[in-house]
Amino acid sequence: MMDPILTQMGNHLTDAMKILESGQMEPGQRTEKRRLSWRDIPGPLQGDGQDFVTILQLVQNLMHGDEDKPPHRMQYVGEQAHMALLGHSLAAYISVLDRDRLRKLTTRILSDSTVWLCRIFRYENASAYFHEDDREGLLKVCRLVINARYEDYATDGFTVLSSRPPVIYHSAACRPGLGQHLCSQLGLPLSSLCTVPCNTMFGSQHQMDVALLDKLIKDDMDTGKIPLLLIANAGTPGAGHTDKLSRLKELCTQYDMWLHVEGVTLATLALGHVSSAVTAATKSDSMTLTPGPWLGLPAVPAVTLYRHEDPALSLAAGLTSSQPVEKLRALPLWLSLQYLGHDGIVERIKHASQLSQQLLEQLKTLGSIKTSVEDELNSPVVVFRFSQDNSAASSGGSVEGYCAGEREIHDALNRWLGEQLAQRVPASGVDVIELEDEGTCVRFNPLMTAAALGTQETDVTALVQKLAETVPTLSSTLRLRQDFREEVYHRANLTFAEDLSWPGLGAVRYEPRGTDLDESKRQQESEKINSDLLKKLKELDTDLTFSTGPEFEAEQNCIYVGMATEDVDVAELVETIVSIGRDIEESGRLLENMTEIVRKGIQEAEQQLQKANEEKLIEEGVLRQIPLVGSMLNWFSPVQSSVKGRTFDLAAGSLDSTEPTYSTKAQRGMRDPPKTPASTTKRQPGQKLFRRSAAGSDSMSETSSVGQLEESFSEQSPIPAPEEAVAEVPQEFPEESVSAEAAGLGEETASSDQRVPEGRETEEGESIR
Repeated sequence: MMDPILTQMGNHLTDAMKILESGQMEPGQRTEKRRLSWRDIPGPLQGDGQDFVTILQLVQNLMHGDEDKPPHRMQYVGEQAHMALLGHSLAAYISVLDRDRLRKLTTRILSDSTVWLCRIFRYENASAYFHEDDREGLLKVCRLVINARYEDYATDGFTVLSSRPPVIYHSAACRPGLGQHLCSQLGLPLSSLCTVPCNTMFGSQHQMDVALLDKLIKDDMDTGKIPLLLIANAGTPGAGHTDKLSRLKELCTQYDMWLHVEGVTLATLALGHVSSAVTAATKSDSMTLTPGPWLGLPAVPAVTLYRHEDPALSLAAGLTSSQPVEKLRALPLWLSLQYLGHDGIVERIKHASQLSQQLLEQLKTLGSIKTSVEDELNSPVVVFRFSQDNSAASSGGSVEGYCAGEREIHDALNRWLGEQLAQRVPASGVDVIELEDEGTCVRFNPLMTAAALGTQETDVTALVQKLAETVPTLSSTLRLRQDFREEVYHRANLTFAEDLSWPGLGAVRYEPRGTDLDESKRQQESEKINSDLLKKLKELDTDLTFSTGPEFEAEQNCIYVGMATEDVDVAELVETIVSIGRDIEESGRLLENMTEIVRKGIQEAEQQLQKANEEKLIEEGVLRQIPLVGSMLNWFSPVQSSVKGRTFDLAAGSLDSTEPTYSTKAQRGMRDPPKTPASTTKRQPGQKLFRRSAAGSDSMSETSSVGQLEESFSEQSPIPAPEEAVAEVPQEFPEESVSAEAAGLGEETASSDQRVPEGRETEEGESIR
C-alpha cells in the first residue's frame, strides 16, 4: 500500500509546479504589484500563518519579477525534472526516519547510484562522491592524494610539505580559476600550481603539450618537488577538445601521479560507439561527471568517480561520510535515473551529439564561416566564427588601414553575431566565447543545453537559416567600414572615432565650426549638437541604426552607426549627417543670439523714432502740438506725415524701411531665397534612405538625393533655417508699435502724442499692425 504521506507530497509538488509555471496573478495582486516592487516586500513576519497557495503565489511573483519586462525563457522542465525536484522533498522527509532505517535506505541509494553510473559511463570498480559544487570532488581527490603521498600528513600537517612541496599540473585550456581555487582550499601556495601550455606546432591548439609536460615534471623533480596530480580535459570548457589521455596516463604511471579527467565529452562514454581518445578516460584515477545539464535534471549533484582501495584515507579526505544524511544528496539523481532508464539516458546524450553533427554538416555550405572542431565525426561541441579575407576588406580603400585592427573588428562582429543568434533562436542555446588563438567565437554545446532548452533538429535548421541571412550583412559591413571612414575623413565638420570593438560602420562626431568659446563651452555645444543630431537621424526612414554606442565607452559625444547592408550609399549617409548637423548648429546659434539681436534692434528703433519725431516737430511747427489749436489747424490744413514704417529682420538683426513693401507690394518675393534645384536622384516608392536603386547607378545622376532629404527635413523641423527667417518672419515696427514693444521690454522709449485716427490709413504707406 502506498504511503499516504508520499502521495500527498507528490500531489503538493504537482500543484506547486502548476502555480509557479502558470505566471498568472489575480487582478488584486496585479494592482498591488504595480504599487510595490518585489524589493519592497521584506518586512515583519506576519502574526498569523499563511496557507500553502498564498506562499507559493508570493514565490511565483518573485520569480516572474516586473510585469513590464519581457518574460524570460525558463528551463524546460519535463517529468524527469519533476522527479529530481521530488527527490529534494523526499530527502527532507526521509531524514526524520529512525537511524537504522535511515542508514539502510541511504546505503541502498548510494550503492545503486554508484553502480548505475559506473556501468553507464564504463568506469568499473569505482566509488562515487556526490557534491553540489562541481569543483568539490576534485578538491577532495587532491586531499586524498596528499594523504596517500605524505604518510605523516595526518599527524604533522603542512610541515611535511615544506621539505618536498607538491605540484598540481593543469592545462592552460582548463576552467578559469580552477587551480587558484584548489590552492586556496588546500592551503597551498600558488607555486604549487603549474600551468602546462597547449600545443603550438602540432596537433590541436587546445590540447595539452605532452612533451612540454614531461619536461616540466622532470624539472620539478630535480628541484625536490613531488608531482602530485594532473588535471586533464575530455572536452575543454571553451572549444570542447580532448587531451591525449592515453599518453598522459603513461606519464602519470611513470612519475607516480594521479590522473583526474573532467569535461563535457565524458557524456559520450554512454554511447555505443565512442572514440578511442575519449575511451582512454576510463583508465584515469578519477573523473567528474555532471549528469544534471546532460540529462536536463535541475538541482541534481555532480558525481566524482574514483578508484582507491584504502577507505580510511577516503574518509580522511571527505570522500565518504559516516553521516547518513549526507548520503541523501544522491536521492534526486537516484530517482531521475530510475525514471529515465538506461535507454532514456543514452537517447538524450545521443540526441545532443546528433544535433552537433547536423549543425557541423550544414555550416560547411556557408561561406565566410569557419569551424573549429577536433573531430568532425565525433565532436559534441561546435565552435564557429565569421571570417573574411583581407582582400575583400574594402571596395575602394587601402587594405593596410583595415589590417591593423582586423582581429578586433572580427571579434566585434562575431560577438554581435552570437548575440543575434541567441536572441533569434533562443532554443539553440548558442553562446559567445573567447578563445586565445581564434578570438571571439560562437559555440553550440547541446550536451550542456539541449536537454534543458528542449532543442530539436528544427531549431538547428532555424539557426543555420538565421546565420545564412546574417552573413551578407557582416560581409557588407566589413567592406563598407573602410569606405565610411574615408568619407568621414574628407568632411571638415566630422571626426571619425576609431572604435574597433563596435560592430558596425563606425562612430562619428560632428565638430562645430571655429568659435571663440572656451573648451568647456565648446564641449557643451558639441554635446548638444550631437545629441540633437542623433535624434534627427533616428527619425529618418532608414534601416540603419544610430545609437550612443556602448554604455562604458571612452569616446564621448559620438554617433555610432550600426550594421549595413550591401546597397547602402555611404557617401549619401555621410553627406546627410553633415547637412543635418550643419542645420542644427546654425539654428542653435540663431536662437542663442536672438536675445542680443532683439535688444540691439529695439535700441536702434528707439533712436530712429526719436529722430523721426524731432523732424516731424520741425516740419509741422509748434502750433500743431497745442491740443485745441493743433486740431483746428489739422482740420483746415491737413499735413502729410513723412514718418515711415520699419521692419525688423531677425536673421540679419537690422531695421529696414517698409517703403519698398508698399511701393512694389513684393516684400516676400524679394526675401525668398533662390530655390535649390531638385536632385535628379529620386527614391522609388517604399525605398529606404541611403539605399542605392536596384536599377544601377549608371543611369542615375552623380548628385546624391541629399537635397530631397534636406527639403523633407526642413519641412518637419520646428526650427526655421536662417535664410527662412528673413522671408517667413518679417516683423514691422511702426512708430507706435515699436515704442509700445520697447516699453514692454523695460526700455525707455520716446513718447509720442500723435496717433492716427482709428480706421484711417496714411497714404504714405505707414504700416500699423
